[in-house]
Amino acid sequence: MQSVLNTVKGTALNVAEYLTPVLKESKFRETGVLTPEEFVAAGDHLVHHCPTWQWAAGDESKTKPYLPKDKQFLITRNVPCYRRCKQMEYVGEETLVEEESGDGGWVETHQLNDDGTNQLDDKICELTLDETKDEMHTPDSDKSSGAAALANAGEEDEDDDEAIDMDAFEESGMLELVDPAVAITTRKLEADTQSNSTSAAAAAASSGESATGGDSVLHTRTYDLHITYDKYYQTPRLWVVGYDEQRKPLTVEQMYEDVSQDHAKKTVTMESHPHLPGPNMASVHPCRHADIMKKIIQTVEEGGGQLGVHLYLIIFLKFVQTVIPTIEYDFTQNFNMS
Repeated sequence: MQSVLNTVKGTALNVAEYLTPVLKESKFRETGVLTPEEFVAAGDHLVHHCPTWQWAAGDESKTKPYLPKDKQFLITRNVPCYRRCKQMEYVGEETLVEEESGDGGWVETHQLNDDGTNQLDDKICELTLDETKDEMHTPDSDKSSGAAALANAGEEDEDDDEAIDMDAFEESGMLELVDPAVAITTRKLEADTQSNSTSAAAAAASSGESATGGDSVLHTRTYDLHITYDKYYQTPRLWVVGYDEQRKPLTVEQMYEDVSQDHAKKTVTMESHPHLPGPNMASVHPCRHADIMKKIIQTVEEGGGQLGVHLYLIIFLKFVQTVIPTIEYDFTQNFNMS
């Protein structure tokens, strides 16, 4: 039902865009919208500072007369997407911690066990104190016996306050003894060998599973992103099309996996590209872009700054990333609102 409504809305907006006159006078500071000339200027600035973006002409039959023929829309290709949006969602429960003063509370997202430890187990190296006689065994048993006799003789002559002969102490093998009070890690050669063999077998099994179509390994996706000028809303509009590792187009449902669930099938819909033929592409609806940009402009001006229209697309890409957070396209320059 939602897809039907989106189709009807898309058709109506196409008609409205056709009937809407081209914006001639700048209203960037007042309303956050762009003229076609300002869109081109912002696009040139983006291409200059982020060369991964390039201008494209598109299909000649769909050329818009209010834009230069060689600058119909912007495109960047092969943008990586390593994770799905669901992997970024926190699944833990929140606990409201109330203050005794009644001034308010705060949310505790990491809960502890009754003994005060975290639910996640820390992986540490096990340390033990081994006091067995085997650990005290020296390579030369005779020297050990001699060392014991030397120690006994030292106790008998304690009252004489004579220093122990260090040459005799070294020759006795006492320096090679293992102190039972020293913590040693319990790592056995056989255990290490067995562990490595098990890990290798597990890696081989994992590789086999992924090769046979198992879903234990999440493959990297790539996306092509387009920025067009929407004549009706008078703002930029973002379009995305995704591919798997074999460069095969993703299905609609697969692309929605890379969209924030708050925006999937609502803010992001499947519509026909204004400059390219072929199947529908996923698009971030531009109905709120001007309002968001207007608020950003006001915030900058309240801080004593001034926002140039040439920065429009750089800022646009940053606030649109909340819709597609796992598509890692934003390598543009930083922007400070203060």
